[in-house]
Amino acid sequence: MTDVIDPPRFDTKVVVLLAADLAAWQELNVTAFLMSGIATSADGLVGEPYRDADGTTYLPMLRQPVIVLTGDSDALSRARAKAAARDDVALAIYTRELFGTSHDAANRAAVAAVTASDLDLVGIAVRGPRNVVDRVVKGATFHE
Repeated sequence: MTDVIDPPRFDTKVVVLLAADLAAWQELNVTAFLMSGIATSADGLVGEPYRDADGTTYLPMLRQPVIVLTGDSDALSRARAKAAARDDVALAIYTRELFGTSHDAANRAAVAAVTASDLDLVGIAVRGPRNVVDRVVKGATFHE
C-alpha cells in the first residue's frame, strides 16, 4: 500500500502566459524556455532527483505546479509591466524575434535592441506571491 502524501500549499504561484496566436510547436518551445528561467530564479524551486523502482535516476523538476494561460498582446504587455514593477515577482520573457535567433547571445541582443514598451511578447512566465501573481495575469484565460 502506498502512503498518501498531502500536497503542500505553496506560498508562491508559477504562471506562463502565452500569446493566443502561436502554433502548437511555438507554445511548447516558449513554455520550455520560460520555465528554464523560472526554475533558476530562486534556490529551492527544484526538488530532489527522481528514482524509479529499478534504481534509475532522473533529473529533478520544479517542485510546484505551473499554470498555463493565454492572452492577447495587450494582456501580455500589461502583465509584463505589472510584474516588472514589483520586487517580489520573478519575470521571464520571450519575444517573437527569438524564433529567428539561433543562440543565447543572439536572444539577449534581440531583446536588448527593443524598449520594454515595444517588446513583441509571445510569452512571459512569472513566479511570486499567489495573490500578486493573480493580479499580474488578471484577464488572461486558461490555455486550451
